[in-house]
Amino acid sequence: MPTRLSHLFLRTLREDPAEAEVTSHRLLLRAGYIRRQAPGIFAWLPLGLRVKAKVEAIIREEMMVAGAQEVHFPALLPKEPYEVTGRWDEYGSGIFRLKDRKDADYLLAPTHEEVFTLLVKDMYTSYKDLPVCLYQIQDKYRDEARPRAGLLRGREFTMKDAYSFDVSDEGLDVSYQAQRDAYERIFARLGLNYVIVTADAGAMGGSRSEEFLHPTEVGEDSFVRNASGYAANVEAFRTVVPASIPLDGLPAAEVFESPNTPTIASLVDFVNTNHAHPTGREWTAADTLKNVVLALTHLDGTRELIAVGLPGDREVELSRIEIAFSPATVEAATEEDFAKNAALVKGYIGPWSLGGPVLGAEATSKVRFFVDPRVVDGTAWITGANLHERHALNVTAGRDFVADGVIEASDVREGDPAPDGSGPVEIARGMEIGHVFQLGRKYAEALGLKVLDENGKLVTVTMGSYGIGVTRILAVIAETNNDEKGLIWPENVAPFDVHVIATGKDEAVYEAAEKIVADLEAARYDVLFDDRPKASPGVKFGDAELIGVPRIIIVGKGLVDGVVEVWNRRTGERRSVPVAEVLSHLS
Repeated sequence: MPTRLSHLFLRTLREDPAEAEVTSHRLLLRAGYIRRQAPGIFAWLPLGLRVKAKVEAIIREEMMVAGAQEVHFPALLPKEPYEVTGRWDEYGSGIFRLKDRKDADYLLAPTHEEVFTLLVKDMYTSYKDLPVCLYQIQDKYRDEARPRAGLLRGREFTMKDAYSFDVSDEGLDVSYQAQRDAYERIFARLGLNYVIVTADAGAMGGSRSEEFLHPTEVGEDSFVRNASGYAANVEAFRTVVPASIPLDGLPAAEVFESPNTPTIASLVDFVNTNHAHPTGREWTAADTLKNVVLALTHLDGTRELIAVGLPGDREVELSRIEIAFSPATVEAATEEDFAKNAALVKGYIGPWSLGGPVLGAEATSKVRFFVDPRVVDGTAWITGANLHERHALNVTAGRDFVADGVIEASDVREGDPAPDGSGPVEIARGMEIGHVFQLGRKYAEALGLKVLDENGKLVTVTMGSYGIGVTRILAVIAETNNDEKGLIWPENVAPFDVHVIATGKDEAVYEAAEKIVADLEAARYDVLFDDRPKASPGVKFGDAELIGVPRIIIVGKGLVDGVVEVWNRRTGERRSVPVAEVLSHLS
């Protein structure tokens, strides 16, 4: 039976909803695919569910080809497995937690590594049972602080997550590649452009980690790439470390008065006016060492101040620093933090190490000090002297101070050299649509997933994790397949194969349209039939453009000449076709 617009649960909107931020959000709301329930939470309407089901069908087909078997877990899970792996605390405020009537703790699962691991532990005991790869398509829940852009970043979303289980690392490599290849096939079938980038595993843990990013200006992820094929997200980018410089013969550090110079710009202006560069060139921000005080909040709630030194022409990148201190959160130090630490002289902070000659203040040395990879031994800097309105020249790393560690602290910029030596990189924006991890033995160790190997010895299973954002993919497809009139779905995910429109009030038009619809149905086309008797042609055409079925048949005035109009929304072509030739024309 065709789906009749006269009975379809649908209301299209003529105006853009006020809350819609990006094209996909605006059009999916206007065309009646979804409806907002709360920030980051949406109801799925009949049209939306049809497209979602087709995306899921493609994923299921490729998962089967990759050898994965489908299961389904609840979204509501007990606290205990996540507590064993440490993620109950690591997720912090990022997950939804609740208690039942017996005061037991539960969560709405953000991911399902723990329970997949326990399921395999419950059922398999021998190497002969492995490898196995299981997957589900399930709703996930994350308490996003700022849900945005409709389905692109929500609090409830549908995800395909697969997990592989192998006896050996070599087996994991094979399982990982099978899933990676399946992702490439899935995104190709969905017509999505993508870049595979090296990524950081974050709270998931594990070794190898790669993201599939769809390049788009509305993407929330920055990544770097170059013409030689190097690609990585910003968090995983590694700075090329310059060679260290011998310390012998370098000029001694010199403290100088520097009134009213609390910023890098004011400091550079001051030294160019009052301290000539030994080579005769101008001093620049790159000659200065910026020392930024940050606050770490650890899982137990304790707050720790650290300082990070980086070249003054660079900006601190908190997302990169968070990788170094995960699972602690990182933020800029507050005025209250400075007030509690008098040795931190705001605007004039310099580097230090215990007993260092430039600062050496006992109170300040209690704050751990880290440096950017560019701050190597022998590099000399203009930097704060840790005294009000005092700076110092020739402060040399490895001689005047020794940091507590080296971390990726600064922003990544166009032209920075790729760590593999392949040349300078460019910065692009992208939206994550898939992520594959080699988890290794982190979760299996924590939860006791072991099997007997061929020698009868208990060995820990090694795992992989592979996620695809189903609802995000749907939004990305909508984001890239539209025009000023509405959506234009690719044929393999469109809610219907053909949209038939009967126009006017002539009974013969509706009878002919019914006959065409019946013939299409008999030929196994999935048909949306606009049979609304009181809707004007303009309203029907507007809805057709908005809904986005790529092939439209208009039955109207041309019927007196024995023709209908066939409209291809993807190409814009509109052609008069004899009624008897409609099926052959479509095929």
